[in-house]
Amino acid sequence: MKRDLEPLSNERLAHLVKNVFRLTSEMLQKRLKSHGVLYSHWTLLRVLWVGDGLTQRQLSDLAGISEPSTFMALKAMENKGYVLRQKMPDNKKQIRVFLTPMGLQLKQVMVPEAENINAQALFGLTPQDIHVTRRTLLAMVDNLKHGPSNPTAASTVQDDHGAQDDWALELRHRT
Repeated sequence: MKRDLEPLSNERLAHLVKNVFRLTSEMLQKRLKSHGVLYSHWTLLRVLWVGDGLTQRQLSDLAGISEPSTFMALKAMENKGYVLRQKMPDNKKQIRVFLTPMGLQLKQVMVPEAENINAQALFGLTPQDIHVTRRTLLAMVDNLKHGPSNPTAASTVQDDHGAQDDWALELRHRT
């Protein structure tokens, strides 16, 4: 076990995932702040960089942010010059969000920052470790969204640390 991680070695996976998320988010927030970008803006920008012209509701759904929070963030992003919100001629009620050149240009600066943080988090891991971790986390997402594909097949088993894990058997059946 590396450095001071021994106390975490018996933690449940959900707690470890939370810690990784917290640490990477904190690092990203610091890097974003150094460029004058808020974390909530980053979340929306990532969706818009894939394709803009979305309605505020679509953007909210894709970013996983509530509509009121999306509205407030877009208002601030518009003031900073990152986006334009436009009513469409064919539907005056519908407002679509478009990136400005400044909002588009942020991608060239911010994506490498996020990639560097990701590289730091993955340092020393083999491609196989990364593949297995990704596959495991995707299976966990699926389990939490939909439950195991065969709930009667899942029984209580122990993980590597002796902790009870009802879904472990099901995960083994899927992979």
